[in-house]
Formats: sequence, structure tokens, C-alpha cells
Amino acid sequence: MKVSTIAIDGPAASGKSTIGERLARRLGYLYFDTGVMYRAVTWAALQRGIPIEDEEAVTALARSLHIDVVPPTVDDGRQYTVFTDGEDVTWAIRRPEVDANVSVVSAYRGVREELVRQQRRIAAGGRIVMVGRDIGSVVLPDADLKIYLDATVEERARRRWKERRERGEDVDYEEVLRRMRRRDQIDSSREVSPLLVPDGATVIDTTNLSIQEVMERVERLVDEQDPPEVSPVQTIADG
Repeated sequence: MKVSTIAIDGPAASGKSTIGERLARRLGYLYFDTGVMYRAVTWAALQRGIPIEDEEAVTALARSLHIDVVPPTVDDGRQYTVFTDGEDVTWAIRRPEVDANVSVVSAYRGVREELVRQQRRIAAGGRIVMVGRDIGSVVLPDADLKIYLDATVEERARRRWKERRERGEDVDYEEVLRRMRRRDQIDSSREVSPLLVPDGATVIDTTNLSIQEVMERVERLVDEQDPPEVSPVQTIADG
């Protein structure tokens, strides 16, 4: 393969999880959505009654949790299985209360430092498609390929609303839109690792594109990458 590390960034519901998973499957690479780590910490804090606004306590929790992300263990539409201290929380971390608080948790410096350390360890082996909000800018600034997916907030809210309706949840579009706007504001203005377009990233607006159309553009970017530079082998003969 021409590229070994691929970073895909973008705001919520911009399509990065869907595209990242499909691209990883096509390349035979590991798919890693780093956002699930922040969601797992948020879920655990809510479950344990730790106040989300208590940065010190939430950071201590993040350092104590054992979070695993593995290929799907259940055939229910999931892209991976997330375990927190051995408990399957794949769908639990997608609940509205997690949506409402995850941006606050992910803004904490100590939480990000701990989880970024783990993300870099996982990426060290290469052959990975890593998805998140600070991959190309912070976690993997030297990634072989950086992509930033975007879409209007209205379209992203519609996608999230549709996704949750299909899971049987009774949700209101306007409420989903309100929370989406709030999350965008928090993600873009936080002091630590704010959401931004990484240097060297290619931006793709997915608002009016189908999944297949986005995939075609991403695959083209992969194919256009130059192969890694290989230093010539020098042989020194005796005598």
C-alpha cells in the first residue's frame, strides 16, 4: 500500500465513521474511531455519578479505565465493539446523555493526554485508518494522508436524527439540531486540541454527496499518494 497511516477528521455526523470503516475494510487496515474512547469515559462518569464538571475526578477516572476497541462481536450493525472494564458499551455510549456531555469531557486536558497516548500506541503499528477530531492535527500530525470531512449542521443533525430513529428511539429533530450546534461550538472553541482543519488535509464537503460518492473521492486520494521514499541500499565491497 502507498499509505500506512490515514487520519480522517471532522465534526459530528460528517460521515467520517462510515467512510473510515469502509476505507479500512477495503485496504485491510485497522479501523479506529477515537471518539469512542471519550464517549466511554463520559458514559462511565455518568454511570458512577461523577459530576461531569469535576475535571479532576473525570481525569482520574479516564486514567483508571481499561477501554478496548475490537472488531464487531455482535451482528447488529455495529462497526466495532467497545468494552469498558470488560462491559460491552457499544450502544450505551451513543445514548443522548452521552451526546450531551462528551464534548465537555473531551475538552479536559488530562483526559485528552491520557487517551492520545493510547491512540498513538495503537497507531504505532501502521496500517490504520484513525478517525476523530484531532487526529491529523495532534494525534498523528505526520500521517501519510489527512482528510477532513464536513457538512452543514442541518444535514449532520438530520443524519443523526435518522440514525437514532432507525434504532427505535423517539427523538425530535430540533432537539438533535440544538445539541449538534452546541457540540460544534464546544469542539471548535476548546483550549485543548480544538476541532480544525489540519495542515495538509484535503477537505471534502459531504452535504450533497452520497456515501459512494464520498468513498470514490477518498479512494482517489489514496491512489494518488506517492509511495514512501526508500533510501537506496549502498554496498561497500571489501578491498
